[in-house]
Amino acid sequence: MSIFLARHGETEWNRIGRWQGKTDIPLSEVGRGQARALAERLRGRGITEILSSDLSRARETAEIVAAVLGVTRLGVDPRLRERGFGCFEGLTREECAERHADDWARYLADRSSTPTGAEPKEQVVPRMVAALSAVAEAADRAGNALVVSHGAVIRTFLHTITGVEPAPLANTALFLVDYGGGAFSSIAAE
Repeated sequence: MSIFLARHGETEWNRIGRWQGKTDIPLSEVGRGQARALAERLRGRGITEILSSDLSRARETAEIVAAVLGVTRLGVDPRLRERGFGCFEGLTREECAERHADDWARYLADRSSTPTGAEPKEQVVPRMVAALSAVAEAADRAGNALVVSHGAVIRTFLHTITGVEPAPLANTALFLVDYGGGAFSSIAAE
């Protein structure tokens, strides 16, 4: 079975370069337009169910896509939420360097390091894999599913499955993930 995996639309914090993490920031008007454009990209792809993170930027993206496509099966899974970035949340990169110099220097030297108060990447992978596996293994689906989540957790998932760390994702970046035999078998950017 195939799952379409998308990042949410733009927020004001995305636009100005603030770390959002698990902070619940809504879509901007630009983000709402991106969600409508995402729906058009998915038209005719057999989407019968849409799941999203419980954070409003992902949930609203999913709701907009569902409305445009006429999908009535819409759900929320908190396991799809963004990674918590601890002391970096709400700050720009410049503010991180000023206020949390040691954490910032460690992060720049090793992107897998965990800022103070952040969720370790090692905890992100199992929850994302569990959430996406549950979607793929749902027995009552007649078509394809769309999952709307967040940039850092999608990148972590993609890196785990492919072994290649993707570049930062644009808002509404879209991937097609194939699942079979109890494992994720291929991933392609759409």
